[in-house]
Amino acid sequence: MKLLILGATGPTGRHVVDLALRSGDSVTALVRNPASLDDLAERVTPVKGDATSHRDIAAAAVGQDAIVSALGRGNSVRADGLFTRSSAAVIGAAKETGVSRLVWLSSFGVGRTFDWSSTAQKVIYRTLLRSIYADKEIADDRIRSSGLDWTVVYPTRLTHGPAKGAYSAGDRLPMKGNPTISRADVAAFMHQVVHGSEWIHRSPVITD
Repeated sequence: MKLLILGATGPTGRHVVDLALRSGDSVTALVRNPASLDDLAERVTPVKGDATSHRDIAAAAVGQDAIVSALGRGNSVRADGLFTRSSAAVIGAAKETGVSRLVWLSSFGVGRTFDWSSTAQKVIYRTLLRSIYADKEIADDRIRSSGLDWTVVYPTRLTHGPAKGAYSAGDRLPMKGNPTISRADVAAFMHQVVHGSEWIHRSPVITD
């Protein structure tokens, strides 16, 4: 497939890029600074741009089969409108360029998944992650009403551990404590999802 990946230099996006390249996909990476791609620079098609810019995303999306967003705020607990602005730009650009498939990384605890959270999770979501989750909820709802062939992925707390290759994914999963999943496993799931139709118009929860 020809994939446009947003957040390609981030900790989850990098895993998505590596998996895509190993499987023979053609990868275009929209990045603010192409130098940040390091060793990936000659293996992907770098496009300098802003993931909140309709114009920049549209320029990178021409000829692509799908858009995969692994955007995140790193260690920041403030959203600064990243997800609402990027979702609007992605949807507009996808429609303009005829790219119907979108796989979008969100977080467990956003939107209706908050009600399915454990007590321990709710404490974190209501306090530390409140700003980011509020922004993500608007973005996720916008994507679900976009008319695109979307999948919004809801992982539990992300870790930097190695891929286990064994995890649970479902429309709804029981939660106890504060479960985790590695970014590598989330990336593997996202890459699998973009190549299939099983999760189109669904919002899978994923956890170890």
